Amino acid sequence: MTEQHTTPGRPAEQSGAAPGRLYGVGLGPGDPNLMTLRAVEVIASADVIAYHSARHGRSIARSIAERHIRPDHIEERLVYPVTTESTDHPDGYRGALNDFYTEAAARLAAHLDAGRTVAVLAEGDPLFYGSYQHMHQRLADRYETEVVPGVTSVSAAAARLGKPLCEADEVLTILPGTLPTEELTARLAATDAAVVMKLGRTFPSVHRALTDSGRLPEADYVERATMPGERTASLADVDPSSVPYFSVAVVPSRIATPPPAPVTGSVVVVGTGPAGPLWLTPESRGALASATDLVGYTTYLDRVPVRPGQVRHASDNKVESERAELALDLARRGRRVAVVSGGDPGIFAMATAVLEVAAQEPYRSVPVRVLPGVTAANAAAARAGAPLGHDYAVISLSDRLKPWEVIADRLRAAATADLAMALYNPGSRTRTWQVAKARDLLLEHRSPDTPVVMARDVGGPTESVRVVPLAALAPEEVDMRTILLIGSSQTESVRRSPEDDRETVWTPRRYPEK
Repeated sequence: MTEQHTTPGRPAEQSGAAPGRLYGVGLGPGDPNLMTLRAVEVIASADVIAYHSARHGRSIARSIAERHIRPDHIEERLVYPVTTESTDHPDGYRGALNDFYTEAAARLAAHLDAGRTVAVLAEGDPLFYGSYQHMHQRLADRYETEVVPGVTSVSAAAARLGKPLCEADEVLTILPGTLPTEELTARLAATDAAVVMKLGRTFPSVHRALTDSGRLPEADYVERATMPGERTASLADVDPSSVPYFSVAVVPSRIATPPPAPVTGSVVVVGTGPAGPLWLTPESRGALASATDLVGYTTYLDRVPVRPGQVRHASDNKVESERAELALDLARRGRRVAVVSGGDPGIFAMATAVLEVAAQEPYRSVPVRVLPGVTAANAAAARAGAPLGHDYAVISLSDRLKPWEVIADRLRAAATADLAMALYNPGSRTRTWQVAKARDLLLEHRSPDTPVVMARDVGGPTESVRVVPLAALAPEEVDMRTILLIGSSQTESVRRSPEDDRETVWTPRRYPEK
């Protein structure tokens, strides 16, 4: 319904007047005293006051600004055709809302074309999950527009809790509770601090995501912040049936508000992938952030951001058992320990060392988890194409922990079976002959032009990925940061266009019948 009150002598009523100005006015979280001075000025100078409401006709936005709305204001009440119920619109819920926004924008455009100034009221901030943005998208390119920012419910909730949202280098993530539970879980696990909006009927899903991500003990609940009926509580204590839409879940700063100390200690072995943060899974990122102690080889620990209050225990690469024992001892003292491993911790990395020690007394009661990471073989294969697209073997060329005769037997077996191969730890300053030995052995079973991917420092600043024939594999070009992918008899390598500076390698998934 449109209520119109004309004001004699205003330019808006004069024929041929210039178009009016559009305002999106943020009103803050609910308390009228949290409106900005600019918001009050704009409402006072506007000809038209527009606001959204459900079909019951009540508008929270109007109630916040009520004291500033005059009898001579033209009021445009924009009534949603649906909120959460179903609709018989041929394009469903989204179609019904899209038609509504288009019709509402046309009503406001008529006022603007007549030269009237239009203020669209919005709870919180107009461009933060606000209905005003749909008017903005349809009108701002046609009319002079100003958006007046408002205090968001996020800031209001933190203020009412008296807990900082984020500090120093912490990351704050804002999430709608309407996301799928698994997506919410992943994002909650990966971030430092979070606010989940739009609770109401999504509360059970949000509660489950907080539980599955391990963040429930840290989470607070805020309902109708700064408004009548405000409520705050630990989220774990909230009855799901009592939760309205206007409520948020807050996981505050871990620095300013440390999470509760673990009841018992634990160890999680985390794979950081082949390089930096882009290779971390959300679960691994969350485990690293929530640990009280980080244990690992110095090079891998350097990939993890320094966090206040977190203790780092760095060591040399050759003391894996000692590192595992340290982690388990810390856990026995009630610490939440993350053992930092490169790549995937279960592939020539720290998971085995930790589990070997954890199987002994007195560590058998210490909880140990292993979180997967992107391993070097898969990272290198992705850079080259799909050389490991069929069956393949993973073999370490290091003879530090097993004799070369065992390595040679395994290379022969894999070559005889016509498996593609990923060769880890091919060479180092003290191991310079293994690559040549492996090459010569494989040439007894493979064509000299078999594609070999030489991938070094994948994901790092000195990344290099080259494809060479097996016969041309040069040992002096290989070091500990290199992984070698050896093709099978079916592996193909092509330069897809004259402009390509690198060959693409793949191993077909079909194998020819004998």
